[in-house]
Formats: sequence, structure tokens, C-alpha cells
Amino acid sequence: MASSLPPRSSYLKKENAGTARREMGLKVAAPVVEFGGREDVERLLAEKMKGKSKNDFKGRNEQMSDYIKKLRACIRWYMELEDGYLAEQEKLRSTLDAENSRHTELEAQLSNAIEELKAANLDLTRRCESLEETLNREKSEKLIAVESYEKEKQERESAERSRDVLTVELERATHDAKRFSEQLKMVQDTNKRLQEYNTSLQQYNSNLQADASKSGETISKLQKEKSAMMETMAALRECHNSMSSQLESSRASQQEAIRVKEELRKEVECRRAESKQVRDDRDHAVAQLNSLNIELATCKEQFGRASKECECMSTKVSALEETCNTQQEQIQTLQKQLAVATDKLKLADVTAIEAMTGYEEQKEKIKYLEDRLAHAESQIVEGDELRKKLHNTILELKGNIRVFCRVRPLLRFDGDSNGPEGASISFPTSVESAGRAIDLMNQGQKLSFSYDKVFDHNASQEDVFVEISQLVQSALDGYKVCIFAYGQTGSGKTYTMMGKSGIDQKGIIPRSLEQIFKTSQSLESQGWKYSMQASMLEIYNESIRDLLAPGRPNSFDMTTSKQYTIKHDSHGNTTVSDLTIIDVFSIADVTNLLEKASHSRSVGKTQMNEQSSRSHFVFTLKISGSNENTGQHVQGVLNLIDLAGSERLAKSGSTGDRLKETQSINKSLSALSDVIFAIGKGDDHVPFRNSKLTYLLQPCLGGDSKTLMFVNISPEASSVGETICSLRFASRVNACEIGIPRRQTQARPFDSRLSYG
Repeated sequence: MASSLPPRSSYLKKENAGTARREMGLKVAAPVVEFGGREDVERLLAEKMKGKSKNDFKGRNEQMSDYIKKLRACIRWYMELEDGYLAEQEKLRSTLDAENSRHTELEAQLSNAIEELKAANLDLTRRCESLEETLNREKSEKLIAVESYEKEKQERESAERSRDVLTVELERATHDAKRFSEQLKMVQDTNKRLQEYNTSLQQYNSNLQADASKSGETISKLQKEKSAMMETMAALRECHNSMSSQLESSRASQQEAIRVKEELRKEVECRRAESKQVRDDRDHAVAQLNSLNIELATCKEQFGRASKECECMSTKVSALEETCNTQQEQIQTLQKQLAVATDKLKLADVTAIEAMTGYEEQKEKIKYLEDRLAHAESQIVEGDELRKKLHNTILELKGNIRVFCRVRPLLRFDGDSNGPEGASISFPTSVESAGRAIDLMNQGQKLSFSYDKVFDHNASQEDVFVEISQLVQSALDGYKVCIFAYGQTGSGKTYTMMGKSGIDQKGIIPRSLEQIFKTSQSLESQGWKYSMQASMLEIYNESIRDLLAPGRPNSFDMTTSKQYTIKHDSHGNTTVSDLTIIDVFSIADVTNLLEKASHSRSVGKTQMNEQSSRSHFVFTLKISGSNENTGQHVQGVLNLIDLAGSERLAKSGSTGDRLKETQSINKSLSALSDVIFAIGKGDDHVPFRNSKLTYLLQPCLGGDSKTLMFVNISPEASSVGETICSLRFASRVNACEIGIPRRQTQARPFDSRLSYG
């Protein structure tokens, strides 16, 4: 609005012109006065009466009238300016409301996107499991098919071996049959030649009978002998016929028969010659006849042996014929078996071909499923990367340092004589403030505080952990996460962080560790392998104690204790020299370490708490993860801190060692407050080294670290003073922007007071 007003030079020109007219004694209309800024107003207020005597009441009255009109114009200008500011205020308020609604819509869209990604991730996981089951089933079917193929291959090989054996036996039988047929043919040829020889012998005998009839009576004896010889020849013929029927395949017998035939032929020729000479020399014929008788006897013996041999040969031939018939039957049986085996072999070949075809199809199907599985695994990896980015983006939008408030339930031993117990705390129920604001009545004055989340006295340990579970997941994703509990003594910090025995009473520390181990085990199916190292320490009277040191006594001796040094490297990693670091592999390992640390922690009794923590407890879990499939490596740190309770010396009644402990606790908490305020104001120097606690927490209060502060308060009215101090400190922490700027979730109250200077 100031830019639309005329410049101050126009006001000066009009004022000078009005003064000149009044000095000339002219009546002129009141000048129109316009203001361009604060300087014009100051100039009007500094203006003095001039040019008139004390007795010139009329002139002074006119000047006063002009001055009053200018004052009225100035008042109207102020009213118009205020109206403009109010309009601009309404416009800014409407713009702020629109921005808040837009941010709410964006948050809802991000929540929907996360739910969709979770559903898609679950769907991909289910599909991957179904694909794995299908792959396992296909592998089992493949193994069964391979086993059946091996079995059929063995049967086919055995059938081939049987076929080869049968083929060899068939060839042998065929060769034997061929050999037997050749022998039979040779015997038949021999029989034919013997028949021809018998025929020639009959003709020769007839010729001999004709010669004998001519010889007369002188050779009657020769005729008798001849008849005897004929009888013998007939017997020989009969023997020859039987021998020809019996002899079939013996070459030796054939040669012997040929030799006998030649001898007989020679003898016949000799006898023919002797018959011709019988007339001349009877004695010579008788001598020849005697020699023939001797030779005939020899022939009889030879023919006897030959007949026996022929009988043996005939017996052998019969046996061979029976063997041949039996072998022919066996050959026919084997041929049938061979035909059946050949059919089976053909069927086995067809089955093997079908099995090979099915095997190739299954192989292609398995390859296709493996490709789909690899694609699904790549999608899962990409989805996991997107989940990590979205998860980190959401946490950054919520703020890298967040503040939760938790109200402890009213206990039986809490007492207040001033009024109803716990009546000073209330929780707004409006849509914008529900679950995020807390109201406190103190001496009739209402104080309102807003945080990222407020838990009333009915909130369970599970409700609290659900809100921080995403922050714990960031530690597995490779970020530095710090969760610490702040509040006065007896406000429930240790219960919030450690809890009690029982499933429903577990605190943030055991639940966080259970989630980390459970999630790391579920990520093993995606190729992730995690290693974890745990350490626990306490800061007591500005000295560091190792709660896991071997053989550590419950009492603390300053003269014999180690001097631990805190160091930070360029990557924001914190190490404490000589601190015991133990590799943990399961929640049971960490539970045992927590029990050991709880027995070693410093506690004491005060007027405000029977079991008051007299030190700051720091639990650190270093997480290292690697994925061989994708080559990714992450390193995260989870710091879970139970701060000692702030307390007033007048209320706690501490003396001696307890007084020293209280002063040390309050000093370190004050140093923590100074550090957070310095970071919030953007100071060049942040006093991290003023306390061991702040120096240890330095990496958690900057960069991309995720920090969550629990402010625990007591509900009884007697603790209102300490509660207000805790809530105010938490509000200042909530207003700080540490690391990446946070999203403004609460609208700050608009200041209606206007400043014109």
C-alpha cells in the first residue's frame, strides 16, 4: 500500500502553497494532505506555528484547523494502512491454510504411494515365492523325467545286449545248420558213388558167372567159392547199403570205402586174370583163391568196423538232427523274442524321444521361469531402493530431528493435597491438534505445546514403538539414528526405553532390536547379509564407564578406572577408545548384554524416585550390510539413549554423592540445551565439548542423521514446574532445523501486532 501513495515532495509543495495564501489574507480551501510514510508523519508532528502574532487568534485558529485536518488525514491514512495490513493478513492466512491443506494432501498421497509400494512389494514377494515353488516342482519333475530316462536307457541297453547275444546265437545256429546241410550233402554224394560202385560190381559178378560156367567142372570148387563169395558180396552189398544209409558226413569213412573199392577192383581184375589162367594153372588159381580168401576175411573185418562206425555215425546224425530241430525251435522262439524286443526297443525309442522333447520343453520353461525370476528379483531390488529413498524422503519431510511427548500414568503412591491429581494436563481433540498437542494449566494460565506426536497416559509400549519403527528401519538402510529420552526424575524415561519383563511391557530398545534382527533375517532371501556389533556405556559425573567390560564391579573407583576418549572421524563415525565392542547374532545375545549392563548401571534413591538413574545410558548398535547380488554396502548406527532425569535440589533432597551426581546431571543437560539452541540459531561455534554427553552425540545432531527426542513428563500437579521446563525445552528442540530442513507441520501463531518503525 505504501507504494501506491504519492511521494513526500508533493506534500511539501501543497503545504508551502497553503501557507503563502494564508499570509496574503486570502481564504482558501483546506489542502488535501497525503502521506507517503513514517517520515511524513514525523514531519507533521514536528511542525510548529509560524508567521502569526500571539494576538492574531483568527490566524492561529486557521492554522490550528489546518493542523487538525492534517492530523485527521494522518489518522485516516493509519486506518487505511491498518485495513491493508489486515487484508494482507487474511490473504496470508488463507494462503497458509491452502499450503497446509496442500501439504496434507501431499502427505496423504505419499502415504498412498507407500501403501501401494508395500502392496506391490508384497505381491512381488508372493509371486517370487510362487515362482520358486513352481521352479522347485519343475526341478523335481525334471529329476523324475531324468531318472525315468536313465531307467529306460538302461533297459534299452540291456535289450540291445540281449539282441546282440541272440544275434550271435542265431548266426552260430545258422552256421551250424549250413555246416550240417553241407555234411548231409557230402554223405548223399558218397552214397550215390557207392550205389554206382555196387552196380559195377553186379555187372562184374555177372561176367564172372559167365566165365565160371564156361570153365566147367574143373572149376566147380571155384564156382562154389564164387557162390560163397557172391553170398559174401550180397552180404557185403547189404552191409554197403546199410553203410550208405548210415554214412552221411564222415570223410574218413568215405576215403576208406574208396580205398576198399579200389582194392576190390584190383582183386576183381586179378581174379579176372586168374580166371583166364585157371585152365592152365589150377594150382595157381587155388593159391590165388586162398589169397583172396585171406584178403576177403580182412575185408570182412574192415567192413565190420566200417558198419560199426556207420551205426555210430547214424546215431550221431540222428542226435544232430534232433539238436538241429531243437535249435530251429529255439531260433524261432528267439526270433519271436527278438521281434518283441525290437518292438519294445522301438517303443522305448519313441518314449525316449518324447521324454527328450518334454525335457527340452521343460528346460525352455525352466529357463523362461529363471528369466522371470531374475526379472522379479531385479524389480524387488529396484522396489527396495525406491522404498529406501521414499522412506528417507518421508523422514526428511518429517524432520531430521523430531520430538515426541509422553505422559506417564498416575501411580498409586503419587499424591497431591492441592487438588485432584493430574487435573493440570489435558489433550486437545481438534482435528489439527489431536495426538500432536498438549495443554497445561498453571496458576489459571493455559499453556499450549505442539510436537510431532503426543502420547497420553493410556498409550501402550506397542503404540509408542509403532511411531518410531520407521526410524529404526533407517538404521538398516545405512543411516545414523539416535533416539533419546529426556525428562525429570521419575517421569518414565527408563520404562519408555527399557521397559519391564513381559511381552507387553518391552521398551523401545528391545523392540527395536527385535525388529532389526527380524528384518535382517527376512532380507537374507534377497541376498543381504548383516553383521552387528553392540556396545554399552554410561556417563557418570562426566566420566565414561564401560558397562560390558569383563569383570566390571558394581562400584566405581576413580583411581583404577580407564580413561576413555571420544573421537570423531571425517565420515561422522564415533569411536570410544578401549570400549568393549561385542559381535551379536541374535536377540538373545543382546538381551544378555542388556541384563549385564542393567546390573552395572549406576542407580540411587532420592526423595523423588526410589530407583533413580544417576547416569546417562548409551546403547550403540553398529550395523554393516552387504548384498553380493547387487554389490551394495550399507553401514548404519543405532544409538538408544536413556538420559538421567533432571531434578531440583530442593525437591530431591540430595546430599553428598547424590548432590554431586545431581549437579553433574543438570550440567550435562544444560550443555545439551545450549548445543541445540546454538544449532537452531545457526551460530558459528557450537559448544559440543562442554560435556561428554554433547560431544558423544555430535554426529547425531547434524548432517543426514535421524534424531528423535522423547520428552517424558509426570502427570501430578506437584511436578508442574519441572513439566513446564521440560515442555519448553522440547518446544525449542522442535523448532530447530538440524541437518536437512524439516517440513513445517504446525502453523505458528500469527502476530497481529503491527510494527511501523
